[in-house]
Amino acid sequence: MSDQPLDFEGASCPVPLRQFPNIVMGHGGGGKLSAELVEHLFLPAFDSEALRDLGDSAVVDVPAGRLAMSTDSFVVNPPFFPGGNIGELAVNGTVNDVACSGATPLFLSAGFIVEEGFGLDRLNAIAMSMADAAKRAGVQIVTGDTKVVDRGHGDGVYINTAGIGVIPTGVDVGPDRARPGDKVLLSGTIGDHGMAIMSVREGLEFEAAIESDTAALNHMVAAVLEAAPGVHAFRDPTRGGLAATLNEIAAASQVGVAYAEDKLPVARLVAAACEMLGMDPIYVANEGKLVAFVPADQADAALDAMRAQPEGGDAVIIGEVVDAHPGIVVATTGIGGTRVVDTQIGEQLPRIC
Repeated sequence: MSDQPLDFEGASCPVPLRQFPNIVMGHGGGGKLSAELVEHLFLPAFDSEALRDLGDSAVVDVPAGRLAMSTDSFVVNPPFFPGGNIGELAVNGTVNDVACSGATPLFLSAGFIVEEGFGLDRLNAIAMSMADAAKRAGVQIVTGDTKVVDRGHGDGVYINTAGIGVIPTGVDVGPDRARPGDKVLLSGTIGDHGMAIMSVREGLEFEAAIESDTAALNHMVAAVLEAAPGVHAFRDPTRGGLAATLNEIAAASQVGVAYAEDKLPVARLVAAACEMLGMDPIYVANEGKLVAFVPADQADAALDAMRAQPEGGDAVIIGEVVDAHPGIVVATTGIGGTRVVDTQIGEQLPRIC
């Protein structure tokens, strides 16, 4: 056996991250390339004191009280779309889920599953958009993970996020708390996100692009709670659209929900796209809209609070909670008739988040 020292130069590639324009399997192997990916891409994007330790878990300080926690996975295709990308969608979606429990979102995790060959420039753009979205929402990304899968087995990039927030003392909202007499408030136009994705997939062309409404709603939730502390329920109508949200609340609270179709705000281009594709906007996903169930005597104050937020300029009262037909949602049509609005059996738009 030779007494010469072993040469480890070829054991793992020492070339800096910038010389790898695409993800390779080594980026997920836990070695030098993995460390470089974290050090040169994710840490600069998500920098926080809790993240810098790079431990197996993050240790953070939170005020005493009840915690809210949510997790979600994002597999949208395409990962870049008019008005956003999978990264900011992941942050906003998880922030909104935590906020709709009445909590103040504080911390997020971010897990990436990246396909071999995915461009590092694209991954960097996604990470930076996540950082921007987190900054706007006032939350920190404090822990994460990255895995790389073989080419052809990952469809680009998937992101899993988890969020933690603190529920302020005295706040008690939930899907089972809607009561007869509540007004149903909607913060703006419906169907924007789903139609933004679908217009790209189907190559639909209009005089302007339909853009996703992806946005964090935690500031709006806080404003509504301050103006109307008796709010009974919040929900962001994502997959399944507004129809699924109203049905979920009606079923959980065992109340009826009635709304007027002519009260629903729908952008002109979204309405046109839905008509071309044979879709009803009430079933199309949103990623930046808030539904609130508010006692009637606080509804106007809550509506003003919504409209004062950048994302709430088109907020309206669309209907109310009723004693009749518990668990059922009913719409009043433009010609004065009524129809039952049920949830759909399958996905109208696959892979929208």
